[in-house]
Amino acid sequence: MGDNKNILLAASLSLLILLGWEMFFAPTPVPRPAVTAEAVTPPPAMPGTTPEVGVGAPPTNALVATPEPVIESPRVSIETPHIKGSLSLIGSRFDDVTLTKYRETIDPTSPPIDLLSPMTATKPYFVEMGWLSADTNLRLPNATTLWTAQESGKALTESTPTVLTWDNGAGLRFTKTISADKDYMFIVEQTVENIGAQAATIYPYGLIARLDTPKTEGFFILHEGPLGVFNSTLKEMKYDDLKKEQRVIEQSTGGWIGITDKYWLTALAFDQTLKIDATFNYATVNGRERYQTDLRGEPITIAPNERKTIKSYVFAGAKEVGLLDGYTESLGIARMDLAIDFGWFYFLTYPFFYILNWMKDFLGNFGLAILGFTVLLRGLMFPLANKQFAAMSKLKKLQPEMQKLQERFANDRTRLNQEMMELYKREKANPLSGCLPIVIQIPVFFALYKVLFVSIEMRHAPFYGWIHDLSAMDPTNIFTLFGLIPFTMPSFLHIGIWPLIMGVTMWLQQKMNPQPADPIQAKVFMIFPFVFTYMLATFPAGLVIYWAWSNILGILQQWVIMRRMGVKI
Repeated sequence: MGDNKNILLAASLSLLILLGWEMFFAPTPVPRPAVTAEAVTPPPAMPGTTPEVGVGAPPTNALVATPEPVIESPRVSIETPHIKGSLSLIGSRFDDVTLTKYRETIDPTSPPIDLLSPMTATKPYFVEMGWLSADTNLRLPNATTLWTAQESGKALTESTPTVLTWDNGAGLRFTKTISADKDYMFIVEQTVENIGAQAATIYPYGLIARLDTPKTEGFFILHEGPLGVFNSTLKEMKYDDLKKEQRVIEQSTGGWIGITDKYWLTALAFDQTLKIDATFNYATVNGRERYQTDLRGEPITIAPNERKTIKSYVFAGAKEVGLLDGYTESLGIARMDLAIDFGWFYFLTYPFFYILNWMKDFLGNFGLAILGFTVLLRGLMFPLANKQFAAMSKLKKLQPEMQKLQERFANDRTRLNQEMMELYKREKANPLSGCLPIVIQIPVFFALYKVLFVSIEMRHAPFYGWIHDLSAMDPTNIFTLFGLIPFTMPSFLHIGIWPLIMGVTMWLQQKMNPQPADPIQAKVFMIFPFVFTYMLATFPAGLVIYWAWSNILGILQQWVIMRRMGVKI
């Protein structure tokens, strides 16, 4: 009776897992906001308390994103291999960035990804950099300042930097030299020259502002929102958590701060030797929500006839693993790879990604890379799997004797258990020996799921046949006769061809295993392939292909072992 209770409990837990998956992990469609040409009235600056001024203290004009005037802003075009857009000369903001390498859908004619947008857009999202001072009488450039481009009409490209200048008319000259690489990094060198008679102490700052709560993927296991790396440690803030806390301050030497989506990142960093104050801010102004991440550096004192320069970095682009690792190596920006939410099994997901990516380059297709990766994993776990299948084959060989004992001691549960243990001991069979390989494969499964789910390299990666995106679920559906019936089913009634293949292979593998003697256990195990088929139907197709192919390899391995041991198949 105790075994029956355990089996019923296991079935109940399986049902809870199934329902929990639908509740927490089922995706919601994410419509992209369109940019409108109609100007909207910007909200006032984000309010905030003003700390005392002192060594290392924030200046009195606290870090806030000042709204730009709703006028036609003169601009400098941005034209790099992967970015099209423009830089606003009012405030020298990065507020118009389109990622030309990526599309909204798998349709190659769909619009490219719009990442940053100006105050005149439906959902403004921009980067601003400049200077602050504790001296309220010191005139500094702000979001309303009109900068002058040294070469008017010349675009910012990979080979041609843009130089912006502004003079405060009181002895300070400001210059911004903005360079771009071939990918998604902008390098901003801010120079201040003091031609006046008085020394000036100023603080470098940078901020990323995003108005209105953006649509998110809605997955419990994925972080989307403000984040940063401080003292080599990742700090993440969910939008809802930041709403509650309003303001969170971090201090660090080096590091970076930003706002992330599933595949896209906007981030700011200073020279990694500088001490920084980093702040996550939230406020509601005139009914509009504003999320803001700030960096403020150490004070810089510029004596008369002196000039000083600070280097800053703005990343606005796709979270490509190799690219982020490259920036950490070449620019020294701490742990940019942590912008990709590889999760708790980072020690597995990170190397898994690079192995898959290498195999993709070698085989020419991510689907083939998954098949090859599965063979590699099976090879690494061959000794354990071999032990598992051998133990299960031995148990299946003992099944006739086990059935005799069950018939003989049908009314004496205690005696039956004793005789079973004696049989196992005599035949050197361990009913639990097959559990270890299964336990080991659990983190492997979740790590591979994370790689397929969060890596932009898997986004829109095709396979053969009907799979055009390995990071999305199988688009076919048995309930519409695989597209013959023109009807859109709800997500909980979606089972494609690959999940069916996975379910069939799981059922075949189960049939090759020794069957439970208890009829209730047998019935519960019988429904497992159906439960898992349903659960995995909405998983990324690449993961389902991995599981199905792994089952096929397991069936072949088990068949060879059973034949070798003389077990009837």
